[in-house]
Amino acid sequence: MSPSLQAYRASLLYFSNDPAFDEHATHWHNDGLLLVQDGKIQAAGDYAALAASLPPGTAIEDLRGKILCPGFIDTHVHYPQTDIIGSPAPGLLPWLENYTFPAERRFQQPEHAAEVADFFLSELLRNGTTSAAVYCTVHPQSVDAFFSASHARNLRMVAGKCLMDRNAPDFLRDTAESGVRESEALIQRWHNKGRQHYAITVRFAPTSTPAQMKLAGELAAQYPDTYIQTHVAENTDEVKWVKELYPDARSYLDVYDGYGLMRQRALYAHCIWLDDQDRARMAATQSAATLCPTSNLFLGSGLFDFARADAARVPLSLATDVGGGTSFSMLQTMNELYKVARMGGTYLPAQRMFYLATLGGARALQLEGTIGSFTPGCDADFIVLDPQATPLLARRSATTDSLEEQLFALAILGDDRAIAATYSAGVKVHQR
Repeated sequence: MSPSLQAYRASLLYFSNDPAFDEHATHWHNDGLLLVQDGKIQAAGDYAALAASLPPGTAIEDLRGKILCPGFIDTHVHYPQTDIIGSPAPGLLPWLENYTFPAERRFQQPEHAAEVADFFLSELLRNGTTSAAVYCTVHPQSVDAFFSASHARNLRMVAGKCLMDRNAPDFLRDTAESGVRESEALIQRWHNKGRQHYAITVRFAPTSTPAQMKLAGELAAQYPDTYIQTHVAENTDEVKWVKELYPDARSYLDVYDGYGLMRQRALYAHCIWLDDQDRARMAATQSAATLCPTSNLFLGSGLFDFARADAARVPLSLATDVGGGTSFSMLQTMNELYKVARMGGTYLPAQRMFYLATLGGARALQLEGTIGSFTPGCDADFIVLDPQATPLLARRSATTDSLEEQLFALAILGDDRAIAATYSAGVKVHQR
């Protein structure tokens, strides 16, 4: 018997496709067994079918009554904004000026960056998020602090240094050349080190000159397996500002496209004020939209158009966008996503929301087969969901008569308390 074999008996939930387009996408084993060996998924299926294959004497952790699902994947979040979550502002641009930029200044201090990174990662794990695409500040030391903390915990994370050489306070600016030079040094230091991945991070078009955008595009071409992350079309004031700064571009998204920043592994946050030509371009390049419903509501930015995005088959994933977003919980984020969709005339089933938070995120990161599923060979990044986590959730769960109803109750009523445990690479990294 291999001492590294771990067996968990519980209900199992995972996806092989987007349930909006495939009626067989959802995989549910009411009495399931998950087998993990050496940090990887070995098998997942019905307990009755798999139990007999276990070596004699294998200990089975009995988690019946709970649901195991792949760890949540948050495709857009700012770790330096942890301390300004819930800050009041009349809109995006004043919020950046009054809260975000002053908070980010402190990340030139490595000790401060390390302390926040440690808290931030603990908070992700407490909320069942095992992978995230993370913005650091303009300071390379903020990236080193983040990756050092993530690598020490053996988490799979994507992160990068913000590129900003204009329209930001002097204390948060690099130059076109220094920004890209520092980014390349960080790529060489951290990209694919253990489970760490680097993202070339253009803050957003208004804070980068054409020269910096050009160099960022060249860096992305030089390192095609790195990520690209930025913001696009979040609110109408910002869209107007981009038009003034880049008058020759057809649209805000077209600014990035013109510099070679649209491709697989490119993550575009918000994508609210796009047109159909933009959406077609996202689908053609497999650039992913990272949906940030809590921050879009909090900052009054607008409502994402699911119908048009789905018609164009834009790759979609879910994100908290802390600190504009108001919760680290992907369950709370599903709650807001559902309402944003309803306000736009779209009904989102719970199964699709769970897909967006797991396999949808893995696909956005081009990591399908590595995270986001219980397919054999995937990293054993998974969570234990507790349908009895609170008195109200327990009461509602007792009356559900379908998988969809149970998942919907978790999405609408659940939060960090519904995460009983979090595992990364087969190791328990959080216990409620």
